[in-house]
Amino acid sequence: MKVLVLNCGSSSVKYQVFDMKDEKVLAKGLAERIGLDGSRIVYQRGVESKKVFEIPLPTHKKAIEEIFRLLVDKNDGILSSLNEIDAVGHRVVHGGDKFIESVLVNDEVYNTFKGILDLAPLHNPYNLQGVDACLELMPGVPQVLVFDTSFHQTMPEEAYIYALPYEWYEKYKIRRYGFHGTSHYYVSRRVAELIGRPVEELKIISCHLGNGASITAIKNGKSIDTSMGYTPLEGLVMGTRCGDIDPAIPILLMEKENLSPKQIDEILNKKSGILGISGVSSDFRDVGEAAEKGNKRAELALKVFAYRVKKYIGAYHAILGGLDVLVFTAGVGERGPLERSLICSGLEHLGIKLDPEKNKVKGEELKISTPDSKVEVWVIPTNEELMIARETVRVVGKK
Repeated sequence: MKVLVLNCGSSSVKYQVFDMKDEKVLAKGLAERIGLDGSRIVYQRGVESKKVFEIPLPTHKKAIEEIFRLLVDKNDGILSSLNEIDAVGHRVVHGGDKFIESVLVNDEVYNTFKGILDLAPLHNPYNLQGVDACLELMPGVPQVLVFDTSFHQTMPEEAYIYALPYEWYEKYKIRRYGFHGTSHYYVSRRVAELIGRPVEELKIISCHLGNGASITAIKNGKSIDTSMGYTPLEGLVMGTRCGDIDPAIPILLMEKENLSPKQIDEILNKKSGILGISGVSSDFRDVGEAAEKGNKRAELALKVFAYRVKKYIGAYHAILGGLDVLVFTAGVGERGPLERSLICSGLEHLGIKLDPEKNKVKGEELKISTPDSKVEVWVIPTNEELMIARETVRVVGKK
């Protein structure tokens, strides 16, 4: 069975084609700068070198059309025709409380999803555009929606309800949903496999640390709490997002700076976080370099980030009633020895001890804790695309 996985962002489309017989990646790449000058498609067949094609991509549909053209190209393609694609799995950011698991697209599912686009206005509309393009270009091929929020639907009420007037939850479904669920699900299963224990017996804290970042407490294989909330803005300090702040601050700034709700939203989501503190960049590599050169604000940004992560680890250790495994994943989690060291320093009383040499690892699966560490600490590169492909196979099998 061959599965195409699509992840449509505001100006990009990531894609991978899997042969699920052995979960081999046949091709993958990225269409970027959609609707902008300089648009292009990065294409890689198997383990071959990447090729870059400068192509005008005015819309997501056009981008997907060009991706399909490359997949069946005589010289570069990996398919004789699109008919070889048995199903398409779509990464979707927000399913609200309407979708507690991955679903096959039909008219009812499509219309329900269309009705909750406003839950993630920066993501869901583009996810839907990917579905629309595939329904038109690949009629009859099963389309599956895989939601970032689904894994967190096991959170108990006391973890997801906000202390607001309850009727707002009833009327608008304002509650904590959590994100990065596909990543947290994958790494929790993968680390259980690596240490040879059933995930149902483990207490795991999964740290998905990238430009967007979240932490999840996983008990017996289920998410019981996570740092992101109604939107991806809550929780940790991130590349450009502020994370947890006093909710009175936006109100104060609107009055003092004469800012509109839209302007406040722009500041909290795109001008805050690591970028806002450092004044250098939202990229942790740039901020790390600046800190090494003596930039105090860059150094402060990294300390604030590590402090917030450490605080959540402590809280989730308490909620879980102990801890078996701490996992680092995503860009910073996988490739940030300095950040991992800052986070774990001072957590020895929780049984967390890093091996300084092993902690130098970047982008590889490795246990980085010392032999006498009571908690195993792992770096596990996430693979959301493979998880989406597996979910697609599972859902289509139910058809």
